[in-house]
Amino acid sequence: MKKEEIREMETADLRDRLQQMEKDYLQLCINHAATPVDNPAKITADRRDIARVKTELRRRELNK
Repeated sequence: MKKEEIREMETADLRDRLQQMEKDYLQLCINHAATPVDNPAKITADRRDIARVKTELRRRELNK
């Protein structure tokens, strides 16, 4: 996800998306521990996307 896409989303949608992303990330890490995934860079990319969403949610919280 790009920063622009994240900023355009509603706060409720971001929270829902964050829950889904964290769930998918956890499953990816578990699968990677059992058998290596095809693209290990996806783990890093997913973690960074989660951080971007959390940062945007925090920014909105502080701007209220």
